[in-house]
Amino acid sequence: MGLTSELEALFRSLRHRNFRLFWTGQLVSLIGTWMQTVAQAWLVLDLTQSSIKLGVVSALQFLPMLFLSFFTGPFIDYFPKRKIILWTQAALMGLAFILALLVWTGSVRYWHLAVLATLLGVVNTIDMPARQSYLIELVGKEDLMNAIALNSSIFNAARAIGPAVAGLLISAAGTAFCFFMNGLSYLAVIAGLLAMTVQEPVRRSPPSYDVLKDMGEAIGYIKGTPILMTTISLVAVVSVFGVNFNVLVPVFTRTELHLDAAAFGFLMSSFGSGALVGSVSLAVMSRLGPNPAFLLGGGMGLSIFLIIIGVQRSYGVTAFLLFLTGFCMIIFFGMANTTVQLNTEDRLRGRVMSLYTMSFGGLTPFGSLFAGTAAHWLHAPLTFALGGLISGAVFFRAIVKRKLAPSPQ
Repeated sequence: MGLTSELEALFRSLRHRNFRLFWTGQLVSLIGTWMQTVAQAWLVLDLTQSSIKLGVVSALQFLPMLFLSFFTGPFIDYFPKRKIILWTQAALMGLAFILALLVWTGSVRYWHLAVLATLLGVVNTIDMPARQSYLIELVGKEDLMNAIALNSSIFNAARAIGPAVAGLLISAAGTAFCFFMNGLSYLAVIAGLLAMTVQEPVRRSPPSYDVLKDMGEAIGYIKGTPILMTTISLVAVVSVFGVNFNVLVPVFTRTELHLDAAAFGFLMSSFGSGALVGSVSLAVMSRLGPNPAFLLGGGMGLSIFLIIIGVQRSYGVTAFLLFLTGFCMIIFFGMANTTVQLNTEDRLRGRVMSLYTMSFGGLTPFGSLFAGTAAHWLHAPLTFALGGLISGAVFFRAIVKRKLAPSPQ
């Protein structure tokens, strides 16, 4: 196969016009999102000088996913996903502008950040599963895995670009400018959605609007499908113990490395660069389908590199280890996302993805509180190592169980 054919295979989901519009808008918006993530963490530390309070804000941002994901799944299946995403993107834009205004006027307080983080979490509880379950309507089943990989690639390209830009902007213009630019970035997604040629999918049967009954069906479906149950459980463990970078990296940068916001931004960019390479690797592998070996190997690699980060204090080594950690993390989450989507019936997709989102983001408050509290008492390096040890033990058990399981006859 020639280079042209390889590139066509790598980007084949972009042949769909609607997905191109969605993908391009997301790339712009996600850069702004990561700028805001970095700026918000730095602003909390400036206002409070407390890793615990930073952990609380991070927890509040994800706490709604824990309590509301159960109810948003049916909502996403009941209504057209494009219209849902339009409303959520507009709401996210408004929250970013409010935060920018508070900082620019000098009236921002810690409780403002806590309230806005909670509202952001409420909107994301609807937005995240809606966007993920919308992909199949944009590209169809044949190109779904490639679309998931390319969507992941722009998320991680933004993870690489956004923090570095934010670090420089914070030093030059302050955090308010980062929040304002994030607000503007949502216009790209909204414009793309409005420009789509849309034909809403035909429903096989009218929705019941019985939330408890419909979510009970989704939970039963997951319990009765071992590959879904195992994958979502592993995602939950990593979400709590393995991916607390927004809390630990700024604390590690300030208290252990004694460096500034620009250095923090570039450390997060190193992590994002590794995740971007992992996303491209996923796109290359998309023709082969999800592979359990890569899912388990990615999770174990993530755990090992977390442990190593915790036993050293070098800025350069930390940047390199974060690159490797980002690579392993996205291989794991990309394989997990693909595995769940390809093993879920279309009629249950919104509900199952809302429960996946709950395990992916809804449990993050526990991880943020774990990381913030442990960093306060044990310091950030030992917290990295502790999280790696816990998640590594779970993945080791999963690998051994898989290895010892009898082969099908």
